[in-house]
Order: sequence, then C-alpha cells, then structure tokens
Amino acid sequence: MLQSELIKLRDSMSLQEKIDQMLQLNGQFYEENNEDVLTGPAGSMGFTEQDIEMAGSILGAKGAERLIAIQKAYMEKQPHHIPMLFMLDVIHGLETVFPAPLGLGATFEPELAGKCASAAAKEAAVSGLHVTFSPMVDLVRDARWGRVMESTGEDPYLNGLFAAEQVKGFQGEDMSEPYKICACIKHFAAYGAPNAGRDYNTVELSEHTLRDFYLKSYKAGIDAGAGMVMTSFNTVNGVPASTNKWLMRDILRGEMGFDGVLISDYAAILETIPHGHSASPSDAAVKALEAGVDIDMMTSVYSANLLKLVEEGVVPEALIDEAVLRILELKNKLGLFENPYKDGDPEKEKEIILCEEHRALARETAAKSLVLLENDGILPLDTTKKVAFIGPYTSEKHIISSWAIAGNVPACVTIEEAAGEVLCAEKTSYHKGCTILGSGNQIISFTGIMKETTPEEEELRWMEEACEAAKEADIVVMPLGEHYAQSGEASSRAMIDVPEVQMRLFRRIKEVNENIVVLLFHGRPLDLRELKQEARAVLACWIPGTEGGHAIMDVLTGKVNPSGKLPMSFPYCVGQVPVFYNEYQTGRPFTDENLKFLSRYMDIPNKPLYPFGYGLSYTSFEISPVKVSSETMKADETLTVSAIIKNTGGCSGTEVVQLYIQDQTASVVRPVKELKGLQKVTLQPGEEKEVSFAVTESMLQFTRADGTVGSEPGIFSVWIGNSSETENKAEFDLKK
Repeated sequence: MLQSELIKLRDSMSLQEKIDQMLQLNGQFYEENNEDVLTGPAGSMGFTEQDIEMAGSILGAKGAERLIAIQKAYMEKQPHHIPMLFMLDVIHGLETVFPAPLGLGATFEPELAGKCASAAAKEAAVSGLHVTFSPMVDLVRDARWGRVMESTGEDPYLNGLFAAEQVKGFQGEDMSEPYKICACIKHFAAYGAPNAGRDYNTVELSEHTLRDFYLKSYKAGIDAGAGMVMTSFNTVNGVPASTNKWLMRDILRGEMGFDGVLISDYAAILETIPHGHSASPSDAAVKALEAGVDIDMMTSVYSANLLKLVEEGVVPEALIDEAVLRILELKNKLGLFENPYKDGDPEKEKEIILCEEHRALARETAAKSLVLLENDGILPLDTTKKVAFIGPYTSEKHIISSWAIAGNVPACVTIEEAAGEVLCAEKTSYHKGCTILGSGNQIISFTGIMKETTPEEEELRWMEEACEAAKEADIVVMPLGEHYAQSGEASSRAMIDVPEVQMRLFRRIKEVNENIVVLLFHGRPLDLRELKQEARAVLACWIPGTEGGHAIMDVLTGKVNPSGKLPMSFPYCVGQVPVFYNEYQTGRPFTDENLKFLSRYMDIPNKPLYPFGYGLSYTSFEISPVKVSSETMKADETLTVSAIIKNTGGCSGTEVVQLYIQDQTASVVRPVKELKGLQKVTLQPGEEKEVSFAVTESMLQFTRADGTVGSEPGIFSVWIGNSSETENKAEFDLKK
C-alpha cells in the first residue's frame, strides 16, 4: 500500500478507531473461555468490550491456528478491516532455544547471533507472529541485576554489533518477506543501569555517560532498520522514559532518526504515576503522547482518556494521527494488508519448529558460547577413564531461561542424554547429588512460587550415593549453577553465588576426589572464588538452550575446542560490582600494594576475578608485539594496526583477537581501554597469521567537554590481545 493510501485510510478512521489502534492487550483476552478474564481483569483494569474487540495488537499469544482465528474474527469486526499485530517475547528462540543473550555475547560472533535470530523469526512467523520484543541491547555492568542475562554484555561496541546483526536476522532486507518478523530494540534507554542492581529502580547517569556508553548500542540497532523501539521502566534525567519528551522526541526520533513504532513496556505509562511524575492516568496519557509513544501496552491509559482529551482540546488529534500512521506503516511493511495471516501456517509449524537445521544451529552456537575459565590439563576428558557426573544439572531438562517463554523444555537435551551417546556406559555414572536450591527454599517465577520439598532423608541418600560414586571415579564432572528463575526480569540478587546446597555437595565430593570439572549454569557473572581455587577446570555454560547437553559434551570431549570469551567481567566478589573493563582512570590509580592513599579496596583486589574478553582454549596462542603502519595519523587517513598470532599448542583452535584503543589525554577523561575491533582466527598447531585492523578517525570520536561529538588530537594507545587485560600495545599520534 502506498504512503498516500495509508494516509487516506487513517483520515477515514474515526477518532475512536484510531485510539483503538494504539492499545495492546494480552492474549488471554482472546482465549475461547475468557469469561473470567472479561469480568475480572478487564473491568478492574478499565478495559471495555470495545477495547478488547478493537485493540490494534496483542502480545503473549502464539500458534498459527489460534492467531489465524483471532485475526479473522478481528478483521470482520474492524470497520476498515485493518489487520491486528501479534507480538511475543522471542528473546533467544521460540521453541528451538539458543543460548541466553549473555551466552550469545560470549561467542564474540555477531553474525552467528544473526543466524539464530533468523531461525527464531522463521519459527515465530509460521506460528503467526509479526513482532518480537528483541533484541534487548541494554548495556549491563552490574551482575546483581537479573536481566544481564538478556544483554550481550558490558561493551557498547560489541553490543552494537550484536544488535545490528540480530535486527537483520529477524527482519531481513524486507520484513514482508516470508519468515521475517519485525524486531524491537529495547529498553530505551539505560534500563541496564538500575541503582544497586535492583530491577525497576531509578537510574542516575550523567548525560555524557548516557551518550558515550549507553545510547550507542540502541543506535546501532536503529541504524540496522529496527521497526520498533520499546520504552524502559526507569527514569532518565529524573523523568520516566515513557513520558520523557527529550529522550523520545529529541534523541530517539530527532538525533537517531527513528521513524518506526514506539511501544511502552508493560504498563510503563501507567507506572509514571507511582514514579511521582504523572498525577493521574489522564495526565500520563498526555505526557506519553507528547513524548511520542505510539502504543500503550496493557493499560487503559490511552483507551480510557484520549478521546476525552481530544474533545476537550487538551491534546491535538494530530498527535494521535502521527502515532496511528506509524502503526499502519508497520502493518504495511509486514505485508499484512495483502496477507493478514502472513506466514502463519499450522502445517509449516510442524515442519519448521525444532527442525534438525535449527537444532544443529543451536548446538553449534551453544558450543561456541562456552567459556573455559580454568583448566589444569584435565580437559578435554580422557574418555577411557571412569567418569561420574554429579550435580543437579546432570539430568535437568530446564536449561532454557525464564525469558524463553515459548521454549520446549521436554525437547532439551540433558548432559546425561548427551554423555550417554559418546561415553562408555560401563565407565560412566550419573547422580543428582542435591537439588538446585535446597529443600525448603523457594523462588518466584513467571508461573508462580516454586518450592523445593525433597524429604531430608532423600537428600542425604543422594549425597551419600554421589560420594560413593566420586570415590570410584577417576574424574568427577559437576554440573552446578543458578536456578533458571534466579536470572531474568525481577530476579535481582544481592548475593551472586552458586546456591549453598550445591557448594556443600562440591565440598563433600572434593574430600573424596580432587579431579573435579565444574560445569556452570548461570544467567549472570557469579562469585567463583572457591570454585576457581578448588576445581581443576571450570567451564561457563550460561543458560545453553535446547541443545545444551550436546554442546557441552562436544566441548568436554574435545570434539569442539572452546573459543568463547566473557562478554561481562566476573567480579572477585559482589562488593566490586558494578565492575567493568572500560572504566575511567582516577587521579590516584592503584599502582602499589604498599601504598594506602590510592583508589583501592583494603580487603579485595581492584581487578575482577575474570576480565571482559577472557577465555581459555585447549591449545595456546602467542601474539607478537603490535605494529602500527605509521606513528602519526591525520583525520582523513587510515592507520593499520597489526600483529601476528601463532598457535603454539598441540591442537587446532580458534582465538578471538581483540583491538583496544585509549585516548591518553582529552577534554574529558577517557576510558582506560575501549574495544574497537575483533577477529576470530582459527589456526592449526604451529600455524601463524597476521591480523590487521584499520583505524579511522571516526573510531576515535567521543562526546567532548562542549557536548559535541568528534576526536581530539594527541597520543593514542592501541592494544592487540586476547582479553581486555592485554598489555601488548603501541602508540600513535593523531594530528589535526
């Protein structure tokens, strides 16, 4: 449909019809037996029967047959037969679940994440969906915040690469193409920096930090063409994001040039009242509309107030017109006016969902996401030896995150299942050892309160069986970690450790067998001091997804050499957080253990336990000193920075070569290092390769003291290494 036709369509709509397009409701309102919903939640939330019948979009529903039926019934009632939009949180896969986004970040391979997004889009599309609330590109620095799981990490450059590739994967070149859906960049803005790491808390950032660190990844996703952006729950400069006109009109739409649909997060407009920014739902409606929010998710703020506000002259209908036009444009870009059911197809669902191609991609991605943190030579496993798998994740099916809401848990491959395919049954045993949280402990998930109620005598029996198995084994592999509901939305933790019941199991096993390999399941960086010291190997497995068991065994047995790198620093302990590599230097940097009046802790190190970009391999690599093509560089020139990497070990391996830059002196303090490039290099034993990076003036730009963006002349340090702690550097001088 041409733009002129969309405008004509909009202008032919009644005001009420336009307002209906700006409402999004939960799929529960459209279930067959929804009388309780209509008489209960609908009334209490202020939704009328008209709202439910005419809402322009729904979230939280899937399934081709169901959504086709909803669409058909909706269009028959809709005065202009405008199709409805169907949206869902397809965060890291629909039913085929890929590693949680923080694990995806550990691959340091954005193109691979784009392939995963494309596969997820295909499953979502045949299920009748049009929009995913993904990718989440919030910059994260505080491991206490549960939603670090949904981000690709602490670095703006890396997050931006992943954001762009995932948007392209979801949308393709044209989102009306078969098996493509609209991506939604979230949460705009700075949601990843809540005070004290507590979800939904306020955010306090200087505008300089906001611009130089937090906004960059959103911009990368928008530049890649994302059709939708979601507001965040937090304040920015003291104003809630959903009613923040400066943030949404000036920065998002003005500076960043975003012209797509802006949707609130769940009830975020209404929540500006308890924030203390809006006096009433009507006031919130005015402020959100003026800020440019097009869709109100799951409240009656717009639907119950906009008609009256326009009739009373409080808000111009022109603001509603521009919002509705953007919504119609998105539906048009998806091709819904020509085919309102798009790719929804019950038969294709059976064929595509959890297909072998997607499972193979999930296995490859999960294997590449694993980060080898410690290894004294015990890995890869000697498969001729007797191995005991001991720990609650040995046979656990739920290895998908709390945000894989459509994930198929029974389809997940456990460690026991995967190990049974490759290890000798006579030499291998499997033992739970303990529960994940410990009997009597409970946790709140999306589906309600879950409590572990294993009888004490059974727990004791598990422990004793595990100890006996450990005594007889040559090697003990211990799959340990967080409960899946301990990471994700509303899952902030003050103590970021492995549950104590599992640590007790670990200590008991260590008493009888010192040859322990720890497999860590987690959605955030954890305090691993004891495991680092006591285990012979530690493998970070994140929340690995559908093919997690296969991927882990591929790495344990050496079929795949681990190549993952940490996308987020692991703190020495929770007292360090937020801890991140690209910090500012202080006037009193910590340079001497024997001096007191420096920026330091008295009781713990300044450095994290494991830094950003860190990860071991089964082989070893050597990187030569850095070379620069010239010691000086002008703004219109390109500098080449290079080094030679050599595989000095005994097997083939892949290393992530990382380029870091620092502006030594500037009008504002600059980070000690900033990632500016990366390359994955695979080498055979003894093989070497020159790796080079092009450095341009645009890579040296930042928000200067006067608020403008640009570079400044002076000396720059440049590093090439395999983690953010590399000291392999050279210098060059940027001239005017």
